[in-house]
Amino acid sequence: MRNKFDNELENLNLELIKMGGMIEDSIELSARALIEQNLDLVAKVNELEIEIDEMEKTIESHCLKLLLQQQPVASDLRIISTALKMITDMERIGDNAEDIAEIARFMVNQKFIKDLVHIPQMADATISMVTRSVDAFVNKDKKLAEEVCADDDIVDNLFRVVKKELIEKIQENTENGEQAIDLLMIAKYLERIGDHAENIAEWVIFSITGEHKPK
Repeated sequence: MRNKFDNELENLNLELIKMGGMIEDSIELSARALIEQNLDLVAKVNELEIEIDEMEKTIESHCLKLLLQQQPVASDLRIISTALKMITDMERIGDNAEDIAEIARFMVNQKFIKDLVHIPQMADATISMVTRSVDAFVNKDKKLAEEVCADDDIVDNLFRVVKKELIEKIQENTENGEQAIDLLMIAKYLERIGDHAENIAEWVIFSITGEHKPK
C-alpha cells in the first residue's frame, strides 16, 4: 500500500513539473509577444492558458483522490495540501501571463516610448523563481525555497525602476501617458507573478517543516 502511495506522490511531482513548465513558457511567450510585437505569440499564450487550467483540474483531482483513497500520514498531508496551494498560485501566474499578452496585443503597432530593458529582466527573474520553487518542492529543498523567497526582492526592485522611468516619460511628454500606463500594468503583472512564485516557495517550506510563515 505504501509503495503505491509513494508512486502516486511521484506522479504528482511529475504533474507539478509539467504545470511548472507550462507557466514558465507562458511568462516567456507573453514577454516575447510584447518585445517582438508578435500576435502569433499572443495566441500561443491564450492557448497555453487553457492547458494550464486543465492541468490545474487534473492535479486537484489527483490530490483529492490521494486524500480519499489512501491513508496519508501527517507529512503526506502536508505534501498534498501544499500541492493544492501551489496549483492555485500557478494557475494565477498563467492568468497574469495571459493579461500581459492581452496588453501586448494592443501594442503591436506602437513605437515604444523607451527601450524595454527591465521588463524582460523581470520576466527572466520570475521564470527562474517559478522553476526553482517547483524544484524545491520535488526535491524537498528548504534552502532553495528560501532563496526563491529572497529573490522576490529582485523583482520588486525592478518594478520600482520601471515605475520611476515611466513616470519620467510621462513628465517629459504627456502623450506618452497611455503607453506608459500599459507598460506599468505589464510590470505590475510580473511583480504579481513574483509574489505568486514566492507564495509557492513559502508553501514548499511548510511541506518540509510544517510551519507557514509568509513574509
